[in-house]
Amino acid sequence: MLRGVISTAFSSTILYLMCALLVTSCDRMKQKADGLSDRIKNKAARQVEKVFPTFDAYTPDTENNRKRFRDFLKIEPSPDVKNLYCFDDAIGIDQDYMFAFDCNAVTSAAIIKFNVLQIDTANMDNGFGMQHDFDWWDKNHIASLQKLAWTDGHGHFKYYWYDDKSGKAYFFDFDM
Repeated sequence: MLRGVISTAFSSTILYLMCALLVTSCDRMKQKADGLSDRIKNKAARQVEKVFPTFDAYTPDTENNRKRFRDFLKIEPSPDVKNLYCFDDAIGIDQDYMFAFDCNAVTSAAIIKFNVLQIDTANMDNGFGMQHDFDWWDKNHIASLQKLAWTDGHGHFKYYWYDDKSGKAYFFDFDM
């Protein structure tokens, strides 16, 4: 009889240990699967971001807007770049991208230099018909500023306006 009790207790202990190992193993497998799932989701998000980048037109200074600033203005947004809004309309054959932000004169000069922007004396059309209406995109104020421009000669344009007094900048990148 004692032998039966010991045998049952031993069997129960072995069964308990096996279950504990199985649960631990399952937990580890779940953690690995969760980690793999996160890596797959992150990689997928990066790939989607390359094709369909995110622009946050209603929230300033987001990481997405800072990424788009780098992508389109081709410089790193310095700490003086604030109230950064951006918008894209990339559906159809013509695309346009709008950026409005505060910056200092040094950053403005870097944008002008790096994007090879020149005072636009030939064409005073500001492209307002293509631009969208936002509180942060003040077309009346923009019309009062000197426009600098660049074109590749094949339908791609960049327009830039900077208000020295307020430190407000507007950047419009579009193609036709």
